[in-house]
Amino acid sequence: MIRKLKSGGYRLYSRKTDAQTGKRKNLGTFNTLEAAKKHEREVQYFKRH
Repeated sequence: MIRKLKSGGYRLYSRKTDAQTGKRKNLGTFNTLEAAKKHEREVQYFKRH
């Protein structure tokens, strides 16, 4: 899940909420939407290989 920040960047959050905190984990902050989408694809690939 990618959200746009007030600073103009983009942050990648986990799809599921963290059981301990009830919030989504921060998986990285990026300057461009394309960079965030690229990293999200890398994360999904890593989870399944």
